Amino acid sequence: MGRGKFKGKPTGQRHFSHPDDLRAGTSSARPRSFKREEAEYEREEEENEEVVVEEESDGEEKKKGHENLIEVENPNRAKPKTVKARDLDVGKTTELSRREREELEKQRAHERYMRLQEQGKTEQARKDLERLALIRKQRQEASKKREEEKAVREAKKVEARK
Repeated sequence: MGRGKFKGKPTGQRHFSHPDDLRAGTSSARPRSFKREEAEYEREEEENEEVVVEEESDGEEKKKGHENLIEVENPNRAKPKTVKARDLDVGKTTELSRREREELEKQRAHERYMRLQEQGKTEQARKDLERLALIRKQRQEASKKREEEKAVREAKKVEARK
């Protein structure tokens, strides 16, 4: 076993007992009364193990740790009950939580807005349509202007060839 955390100190080194020495009771760090207490504790553990073995034979599931000694009522450990299909109420409707209701309302409002947007009934849709109409008008004017310039250029080329 290691000799401690600190090394080379003027106060000396730490000395720890080996676990085997502790179990055997030969360690100088333990009082003699500890050995008797440990023997009593081991006897109690063996008795508890025998009781647990008898309880397990009754058909109960094996419990871990201190659960076999203490009966604990922990609501968080309760296993969820499985509901069979024949026990379900078909007519029973489950109520939504506040967050779920808000989420559904948000989705419905967005869908309603998008429908109105497609129909052009919202303020934003009107502005978009006006902007599109203006852009179409500008593009038509620009294309007419290009066609006129192209016609003028071709007329000049024809005159230059003659």
